[in-house]
Amino acid sequence: MEFPGREARGRSTRYFLAAEDAARLAEEAAAQCERATGVEWYERPGSEVDRATFTLCRLRRARAGEKGSPHHGDEAVRAALADASTPALVWMLSRAISYLDESGFPEVVEPWFPDELEATAQA
Repeated sequence: MEFPGREARGRSTRYFLAAEDAARLAEEAAAQCERATGVEWYERPGSEVDRATFTLCRLRRARAGEKGSPHHGDEAVRAALADASTPALVWMLSRAISYLDESGFPEVVEPWFPDELEATAQA
């Protein structure tokens, strides 16, 4: 996929800002995940778990913008999460799954897995 303005990347300051944002967010992400461990998200909207998730999403966007590919954003998130503890990773992943489920993700991907639908209908 070709991104508009890719050839002008070196001439625009917005790419330097993305790089600065990505570096700062990468430094903060693991510590924020650690602080989020065990924090409930249903009773406290805007809690530390939401802040950590927000930071990871912003990191993904900043690095993808800086490098011109969503794959670079995904890599940046994986690198940040590699610095988090296992309990923090489990907690953050459970938050992500909760959000995906409540946002309708299962219904969106359901057509991709017709064998699952058949098994459910037969049960």
